[in-house]
Amino acid sequence: MSDPISAFPVPDLASLPEDVRARIEAVAEKSGFVPNVFLALAWRPDEFRAFMAYHDALMNKREGLTAAEREMIVVAVSIGNSCQYCVVAHGAILRVRAKDPAISELVTANWRKAPLPPRQRAILEYATKVATASHLVSAADRQAVLDAGMTQDELWDIGAIAAFFSMSNRLANAIELKPNVEFQKIGR
Repeated sequence: MSDPISAFPVPDLASLPEDVRARIEAVAEKSGFVPNVFLALAWRPDEFRAFMAYHDALMNKREGLTAAEREMIVVAVSIGNSCQYCVVAHGAILRVRAKDPAISELVTANWRKAPLPPRQRAILEYATKVATASHLVSAADRQAVLDAGMTQDELWDIGAIAAFFSMSNRLANAIELKPNVEFQKIGR
């Protein structure tokens, strides 16, 4: 491969366990390409399964935070952690989930200056603090989110998404994961 997607080995799809291969093929069928993160994580099938299970538990909920708010958290956290792969990939997903490519671009450029409602601003303030300064998170920070209209379940989800994607950001940075060019066209 002339331009590797990762600093670590990337397995051939045919060599993967059936469940991992099926998951990757389902994503490829839906999106029209295989996101590089799936190929990179598939090098370690047990970790791939664990990662995807927690990802799905956090990101596929129908109650509480909206799908767009969940993606907004991922983008803001990824910006705070300087993760190019996740900013690009989840910025694309945010364009689709928000049904507004402009808000995705504004959040990605600088969410603090984006025209967000108070609820979403509170979400991103808290998520960013969890991601970049979790040792400073206080009762006042949690109360600010609750005062903005969130429930305790939503507060938990914000923290869990921020923590999970902080781990993901660090791994993506550690393996030098490259974003797919296909993400640039999504939702525009």
